[in-house]
Amino acid sequence: MTVNIFWSLIATTLAFSAPLLLAALGELIGEWSGVLNIGLEGMMLCGAWAGAAASFAYHNAGWGILAAMGAGLGVAALFALLAITLKGDAIVVGTGLNLFALGLTGVAHRTLGARFGTYNSVTLPQWVFIILGAVLVPLLWWSFRKTRLGLQVRAVGEYPVAADTAGVNVPRVRWLCTLLNGALCGLAGAFLSMSQTNSFAENMTAGRGFIALAIVIFGRWNPFGALGAALLFGAAEGTQFFLQSKIGTTYYPLLLALPYILTLLTLAGFAGTSRAPAALAQPYER
Repeated sequence: MTVNIFWSLIATTLAFSAPLLLAALGELIGEWSGVLNIGLEGMMLCGAWAGAAASFAYHNAGWGILAAMGAGLGVAALFALLAITLKGDAIVVGTGLNLFALGLTGVAHRTLGARFGTYNSVTLPQWVFIILGAVLVPLLWWSFRKTRLGLQVRAVGEYPVAADTAGVNVPRVRWLCTLLNGALCGLAGAFLSMSQTNSFAENMTAGRGFIALAIVIFGRWNPFGALGAALLFGAAEGTQFFLQSKIGTTYYPLLLALPYILTLLTLAGFAGTSRAPAALAQPYER
């Protein structure tokens, strides 16, 4: 019995950590280039709806994944236009996109539901996303330390003036990293609607985008650190569901808050001690 509980907790930890890790790795890429994007929630939400809708329409999981990534890319491109090209305040832009995505996906979901009734996505196994996240961690660590492009990205995030002087196109690099962030957040959203469930629900991300932001800080801007932090938050969420089944619904609101309490403690304890890229959230003007 104890062994079964242990393996059940391991499985739920991996499942809950998968979307958090994908979104956190996307944000890590963006922040390495100096771009702070708090619009992860919006990109994940659009990816979740697009993945469910496209896989339902074409009866194909591949189209769902492509649509989810495309939706994430679209929101990320809008963010890059407003925050990088037009130099708007990144916090304001990200917050606005989160609200925009919440309203847009809600309307789209109700419209599609009114026409087709319940529309179910094509389900993908959870291990697909788990393996993808596990492969991306060492790949990103190697790419951003051993390749020319990775070093350019880190130079842009640390000292964009010097990178520009060396011939690196700072806005182009930041655009590229922001789009990669959007694609990974779209995949994280697809996990929620195509793997964890087989349908879309309004606001189904439920704050996971902000938890991913905390994971980047807790992981000290390192892919392996982000992996450990994602597993920790996934374990907290999995433990929450396990405890609900044991102690009933009396303490349900407190258990539901467990991952978010951990997020606040992480931000309070590590935000001041972790070293972010030096030029993070600083608009660049040549």
